[in-house]
Amino acid sequence: MKRIILVFFALWLGTGLFAQNKQLLYDFTGIPQTLMSNPGAETDFKWYVGVPMLSGLSFQIGSSGVSANDLFANDGVDFNTKFRERLIERMTTRDELSGTYQLELLNVGFQSRYSNLFYSFGVYNEGDGIGYWPQDYVMLLVEGNADNIGRRYDLGDLKTRGEMLNVFHFGVNKRINRKLNVGVRGKLYSSIFDFNSTRNKGFFVTRRGQNNLLSSTFDGDLKWRTSGINAIKAAAADGTIGQTVLKRGLLGGNLGLGMDFGFTYKINNQTTFTASLLDLGFIYHTNDVENFTLKGNVTTEGIGVILPQSVDDPDSDAWQGLIDDIEEVLPFENNFNSYIIFRPTKVNMSLRYNWGEQEAGGVDCNCGELNTSNNGVSKFSNGMGAQLYAVNRPRGPQTALTAFYMRRFGDFMGLKATYTVDKFSYTNIGFGLNLQAGPVNIYVLADNLLAYRNIANSRYASFQLGLNIISWGKK
Repeated sequence: MKRIILVFFALWLGTGLFAQNKQLLYDFTGIPQTLMSNPGAETDFKWYVGVPMLSGLSFQIGSSGVSANDLFANDGVDFNTKFRERLIERMTTRDELSGTYQLELLNVGFQSRYSNLFYSFGVYNEGDGIGYWPQDYVMLLVEGNADNIGRRYDLGDLKTRGEMLNVFHFGVNKRINRKLNVGVRGKLYSSIFDFNSTRNKGFFVTRRGQNNLLSSTFDGDLKWRTSGINAIKAAAADGTIGQTVLKRGLLGGNLGLGMDFGFTYKINNQTTFTASLLDLGFIYHTNDVENFTLKGNVTTEGIGVILPQSVDDPDSDAWQGLIDDIEEVLPFENNFNSYIIFRPTKVNMSLRYNWGEQEAGGVDCNCGELNTSNNGVSKFSNGMGAQLYAVNRPRGPQTALTAFYMRRFGDFMGLKATYTVDKFSYTNIGFGLNLQAGPVNIYVLADNLLAYRNIANSRYASFQLGLNIISWGKK
């Protein structure tokens, strides 16, 4: 039973959700939502309106160390053996359980009548988080300390964070000249809830005792910080969870500010370089905050019992005395201090080469991700290149490298295929479809397609879809 509990403990660490790589959406400029991954992307829209709740829906979940199939497959191997070999002995503190979702509530963009500025604004709901495998905590629980004399268990192995928030945004996209397009987006964050424990440090060690068999030392500084959790728990108890989430998401929670930056630069007629910096910002948590700390240094050799005096004394409570002594030196406290959380900042860069010039289609703008004919540049039917993605994580930057190929069929359909290498998979093949039926734009993007043959054996899954209404027009 203890081992089953540990499995669910590890999975729980990853149930908050974390910021995802959107390599299929990035630089797929026939889709309005590409402006959210690069505010400096090229646009050919006169205006667009996302269908609320349907214009941008995405989710991602990943485990870098183990899959459900590794533990629960009917392969004739005893579960206890699989638990030790595939979870305990294989996973390290670099392994994570993470995921994210994002739901657009409103997304609108329009071209200025008086300049070459393109404006976009809206709001989306997002949940993200991450939990790293707490290796030394698990080893201490599974093996105990009696047979591990002198081993220092690292208390810094516990690193996890998660949140839910609404993001209000307003962006400006400007074509500087035939070669350069730039953009900036301001963001107002309204946090619904947050939890984090990423600044833990210290150790626990057991040595031979002088007055008893063993001596145990705890020297640590542990923190667990939360905001909005108590409000959510109270709302769940009285049946008002919907109203509470709505209120906190509509500027009634903790607030923060952020910025996105991006540009597109044409090196020559067929070669394009893009880059973006996303979620450079913070949230200041001031209301409904509750934090828990455990800080100090204590060494104990357990209970010293003198026989037969201790047995003959009915008022002796050696265990309680030991607990009282430890709590005096090593207090477990809670406080309500405000704190700042910085957003997981993301960086994208891509280099694309286009070829296969084709004639203009039947719409006015010759729109699409592989053409910018409105600006006097040739329209291409093919494009290929590479994209680099990086995100700031509690254990340092995490990167992904993607090779992609794009194909356009007239003015009604665009395709994008990707191959991505990251810590989750070396065989991540993705595919994206963008359809234009008159003013109606529909896109579907899916990652790690090879894993769909056996979802339980997959360590990563990602899916995006959207529905927009678009009006094309020359810039």
